[in-house]
Amino acid sequence: MKHYLVIQLARFGDLIQTKRLLTTLCAEEGASVHLCVDTSLKSLAELVYPSVTVHSITAHGTGLDRAEAIQAMLSGNSETFRALKTFNFEKVFNLNFSGLNFRMASLFSPEQIEGYAWHNGQEIIGLWPTMAMRWANRRRIAINLVDFWGGYRNDMVAPEKVNPPATPNGGGLGVVLAGRESRRSLPVEVLSQITATLAQTQKAQKISLLGGPSEQAAGQALLKSLPASVQDKTTNLAGKTNWANLVDIVDSLDVLLTPDTGTMHLAAHLGTPVTGFFLSSAWCFETGPYGLGHTVYQAVTDCLPCLETTPCCFDTKCLTPFADSRFLRFLATQKEEHLPNGMTAFKSEFDELGQIYVPTAGNDPDAMSRNKFREFIMQYLTGKGGKTSDLDKMFAQEIYREKDWIANTIPSATLGL
Repeated sequence: MKHYLVIQLARFGDLIQTKRLLTTLCAEEGASVHLCVDTSLKSLAELVYPSVTVHSITAHGTGLDRAEAIQAMLSGNSETFRALKTFNFEKVFNLNFSGLNFRMASLFSPEQIEGYAWHNGQEIIGLWPTMAMRWANRRRIAINLVDFWGGYRNDMVAPEKVNPPATPNGGGLGVVLAGRESRRSLPVEVLSQITATLAQTQKAQKISLLGGPSEQAAGQALLKSLPASVQDKTTNLAGKTNWANLVDIVDSLDVLLTPDTGTMHLAAHLGTPVTGFFLSSAWCFETGPYGLGHTVYQAVTDCLPCLETTPCCFDTKCLTPFADSRFLRFLATQKEEHLPNGMTAFKSEFDELGQIYVPTAGNDPDAMSRNKFREFIMQYLTGKGGKTSDLDKMFAQEIYREKDWIANTIPSATLGL
C-alpha cells in the first residue's frame, strides 16, 4: 500500500481548495491518504474528507515573533511529528510557504517531498510552486488555486469529478456577512440591499445570516436594515454554529450569497449554488467557487486585483458598482444593459485544465491572454505541445530559468519542440 501525506497548514478556504489533489490521491487504487492541518480545522477536515486520515498540529496564533513561534510549534507538536515519521510516505505534498512547513519537511527526505522541502538547513522550493511565484505578477490570468494544488499530480482527476454540480436544496438564502479581509467584503448597507433584492426575486422563504462571533453585530445591523417582510424570514446565526452545524446549514441552502470566503468554498464542495461578489484583492480566476452552476460578480477596475496589505489609493472604487442602484436592477432582471460599469457577471464552467468563468454580462478583457496561458500550463503538465505562439515564448521567458532547462524538468513540448 502506498501512503501519501498532504500538509495544508493554511486556513479554512485553503483546506477546501486542496480537494482536487486529495481526490486524485484517493482515486489511486490501494492508496492511503493522510492530511495534516491546523488543530482548529481538524473536525472540519474529517467532515469534508471522510476517506482521509487527518492529523493536526498547532500552526496559528501563538502571539510570538516568528522564530519563537516556530520553536513553540515544533516543541508542542512533537507527538504528531513522531506519528508521521512512522509512515513510509511515497510522497509528501507540502503546500505552504511558511517557516513551519519548511521545518516539517525536515521529517522527510527531500526526494519524498513535492513543494517545499528542507535539506541540510536549506529551504528548497520545487519547480511547480516556483513557477507560480514567477507568474504572481500576472494574477489577472492566473489559474484557480484548486487546479494549482491539483497540478502537483499530472494525473489529476477531471475537474468535474471534484465537486458536484450546484443544485438548490430547498433551504432558502444563506448570506455570509464578511470575510477575513475587510476590503473584500461589502458594507452592511450595500449587503442589505443586495440581500433584500435576491430574497424577493428568488422568493426565499428563509434567510440565514452566517459568520463568526466577530460578525454578530454586523448580522444584527443587517437584520434591522432589511424590509420587514424579509426580516420576518431572517435568522442571525453569526457566532452560533460549529463546523458540523455550518456544513448542515450550507448543504441545505438554495443559494449562498458571499464574498471570497471559506464558507463559499464549502458551498461549492457540497454542491450548493454560490452567488459570489469579488472585489479588491479577491479575483475569481484565482479563488472563485469550484464547480458548475455558480455565479460570480467580479469588479474589473484596472487596479485589480490588488494586495490587501497595501493601502488603497483609489478610495476603494471597486466597491462602486456593487453600491450602484443599477446592480440591484440587474439582479432582478439579468438584463445586460442594467449591469453597472466596472463589473462583469460570470458563470462557472470547465475547460481541459479546470475551472474557468465565462461572461454572461460585461466584458472579460483578459480572456485571450488567459486562454493562451492556460494552454501553456497544460503543455507543462501533460508534456503535449501545440503550435508555438509569441505569447508562449513570452510566458516561457518569464516563468522558466536557465537552471530549469539544465535540470531537464521542463517538457520540450512547452515550446512546441
